[in-house]
Amino acid sequence: MAKEDLIQFEGVVQEVLRDARFLVKLDNGMDVAAYASGKMRKFRIRILAGDRVTLEMSPYDLTKARICYRHKEIRRAVAH
Repeated sequence: MAKEDLIQFEGVVQEVLRDARFLVKLDNGMDVAAYASGKMRKFRIRILAGDRVTLEMSPYDLTKARICYRHKEIRRAVAH
């Protein structure tokens, strides 16, 4: 594995923290602190609690991550 290689994981945003950080629960059960990537901030992609995201992590520090993609969800209208 090269130094520049990143590991990708998927998870669900549990909580929105201050300083534009997020608490994300990975599919394997670990909790990590993550931040939105520069492209996501540039294009103003909003991340809310409950969103499914893809993370990039360094193999050296598995407690911090960068959110690189927010998965699209099918939101259904509620009929009253």
